Amino acid sequence: MTPFHFTEGKLPLLVSIPHAGTQLTPEVDAGLSDAARGLPDTDWHIPLLYDFVRDMGASVLIGHYSRFVIDLNRPPDNQPLYSTATTGLYPETLFDGTPTFAPGKTPTAAQRQGYLDNIWHPYHQQIQQELARIKAQHGYALLFDAHSIASVIPRLFEGRLPDLNIGTNDGASCSSAVTTAIQDVCSAQTDYSWVINGRFKGGYITRAYGQPEQGVQAVQLELAQINYMDETPPFAWQQARAAQLQKVLKPLLQAFLQQGKA
Repeated sequence: MTPFHFTEGKLPLLVSIPHAGTQLTPEVDAGLSDAARGLPDTDWHIPLLYDFVRDMGASVLIGHYSRFVIDLNRPPDNQPLYSTATTGLYPETLFDGTPTFAPGKTPTAAQRQGYLDNIWHPYHQQIQQELARIKAQHGYALLFDAHSIASVIPRLFEGRLPDLNIGTNDGASCSSAVTTAIQDVCSAQTDYSWVINGRFKGGYITRAYGQPEQGVQAVQLELAQINYMDETPPFAWQQARAAQLQKVLKPLLQAFLQQGKA
C-alpha cells in the first residue's frame, strides 16, 4: 500500500493528517497486543471531519499507516518531544500505558528501519515538496497539522482535555498575527473550551516545518474526540456533533489563511 494519499490544491495551505491511518504491516498486525488490536489511539474520522478543506482549495496529505507501525509526527531519531509521558517513533505502549505488542512480538530493528525508509520519509518528502511548490507559487506557505485524541487520558494529562488544543511550538512556528487571529476565533464562540500551547504544543511536523522567518507557518490542532465521535469502540462518527464542530473549524482555517501572509 502507498504510504499516503495526496491531493494538490490551489490555496497556499497544506492540511496534514498523519495519524488517521489504519493500515498495518504483516509483522505489526501479527504482533499487536489484545489491547492494541482495535487501534485505540487512531485519529479517527479526521479526513472526514476536514473534508470541507478540499472545497476551500487546500492541499491535503493523509497518512495510510497506523501510528503503531511508525509515528509520522515524531522525529526520525526518536528523541522525545515532551518531558511528560508520551509515545515515540515506534510506540511501545498505548496512550494509557498498556503495551502495544504481545511479549516477543515487537518488530525487529531491520523491519522498523524499513518503516522509516518506506513510510516516514516519503510522507515528509511530500510535505517538503508541497510546501516548496506552494511557496514558489504564492510566496509563502501555510501548514495545518490536524489531530484528535480521547478527551480523558490520565497518563497524559489531568482531568478532561480542552476541546480545542492549538499548538504553535510556543509561538515559534507561526507569526503572532496568526496566533492572535486563531485566538480571536476561539474567543468568539462559547461551545468549546480551548487553549494555546497547553499540553500539546505541536509535534515534530509543526516544529520542523513551521519557520515563519522563511515564509512557512505551521499550526497544530489537537481536538478532543468527544466533540465529533464516540470515544469507545467502535469509535462511531457522530454527524450532528461533527457538523457543530465544523462551524468553528472552518473560520479557524479561514483566519489562518487571512493572516498567514503576515
